[in-house]
Amino acid sequence: MRVLVVEDQVVLADSVARALRHEGMAVDVAYDGAAALQRTAVLDYDVVVLDRDLPGVHGDQVCRTLVARESPSRVLMLTASGTVAERVEGLGLGADDYLPKPFAYAELVARIRAVGRRSQPATPPVLAHVDLRLDPARRIATRAGAQLALGPKEFAVLEHLLTAQGRVVSAEELLDRVWDEAADPFTTTVKATMNRLRAKLGDPPLIVTVARAGYRI
Repeated sequence: MRVLVVEDQVVLADSVARALRHEGMAVDVAYDGAAALQRTAVLDYDVVVLDRDLPGVHGDQVCRTLVARESPSRVLMLTASGTVAERVEGLGLGADDYLPKPFAYAELVARIRAVGRRSQPATPPVLAHVDLRLDPARRIATRAGAQLALGPKEFAVLEHLLTAQGRVVSAEELLDRVWDEAADPFTTTVKATMNRLRAKLGDPPLIVTVARAGYRI
């Protein structure tokens, strides 16, 4: 899942980004509304975590602009005010969900995953192929009943391949959906991660390389 965190409090923004990356999400950060509009004009994020009370370009305007652009991104709005009137107003602007500050990180993660699912085709709660099982909510992957010790990126790559349901997924798509803007598109990051994942999945091989196209399960 690719997430944009829009928050002008730098310490909070960076803390949220670290927590979401720990959950296997690819996270970019914008510290003001203008930067958020620039990033969302270039990338289609699954979820935009949007602080409502931004200086300069207000969070309300960012949300209105995303709606006017018909952006596929889902918006989870954050605010220091948690009154019913504020929540109703935020949802009326086009936000998909609303979370008052302060919040628990576990609830933030759960809400991001919930609104993110709305932007994607429906998938079963447990993804499966042959003897491979992957539970995104519990962050558990098993093969032939044995739990796999996957790193966050390995887990995310495997989840994306299983969600593709046999479709060929390019290295560029994996970089876009699994890694954040800090990833160098000219590195062998995807190939190296794929090699580690294949080794952990064991035999018989499940991931197929399609020449000059990408990977599929």
